[in-house]
Amino acid sequence: MKVLFVGDVVGKPGRRALKYLLPAIIEEEKIDFTIVNVDNAAGGFGITLNIFNELKKLSIDCLTAGDHFNDKAAEYSKIVGLSKDLIRPLNVKGDYPGEGVFIGESKSGIKIVVLHLIGTVFMKNSVSPFKFAESFIPKLREVSNVIVVDLHAEATSEKQAMGFFLDGKVSAVIGTHTHVPTADERILPKGTAFISDVGMTGAYKSIIGFSLDSSIPRFIGYNNSYLKVAKEEVKLSGCIIEIDEESGRSTGIKRIVKPLEY
Repeated sequence: MKVLFVGDVVGKPGRRALKYLLPAIIEEEKIDFTIVNVDNAAGGFGITLNIFNELKKLSIDCLTAGDHFNDKAAEYSKIVGLSKDLIRPLNVKGDYPGEGVFIGESKSGIKIVVLHLIGTVFMKNSVSPFKFAESFIPKLREVSNVIVVDLHAEATSEKQAMGFFLDGKVSAVIGTHTHVPTADERILPKGTAFISDVGMTGAYKSIIGFSLDSSIPRFIGYNNSYLKVAKEEVKLSGCIIEIDEESGRSTGIKRIVKPLEY
């Protein structure tokens, strides 16, 4: 089977890229299951119910969040009260609504598990994703051998450590959050597909999706500058994972970057 994972959608430009590029990718690549990270879908911070409904008109099976999942708390609560398609990181501290695991089916009826975790390095409000993975994955393998992990984390080293920690136990460990696509996609020795960061879906003439004039002053010392979503050079970034349905081992992973040309 082929699983498509689309990297962090940033604001309206990212949503527009999804609308116009996703259907063709799914058709041309014969995708069986689609996962999209939407942590920055609403103006760069979180998601709203209206945007969730907008995205669900597309062929998206599971939406993952990240460290901004509760930025718009009332909207987030509405979404997870109505649908299980949006999941938050499982290992955040606190009593939040929603789930950290999604169980769906491919087009051929094969069960697929999506596990969402958040890192601890330079991240707030989380506990060890390694302990949560170690605890939950044996239970998840009773549901299906096909398990895709979205690790929303800052540090490349933490993502690589998770990849090898879970090698042979899950189908894929896909890094999100830093918005810069890495060129280290590979199949690890025991059959787990891995990439440190799948990149973002948004405007690439930017600082990780935000405009130059609102981002650069923050590095000079103007910390109160308001971040604005950038609009130019919009691209969809993601990866396609090929997975053996019976064993759950991955047989291939390739990056995709598609520019929005209109």
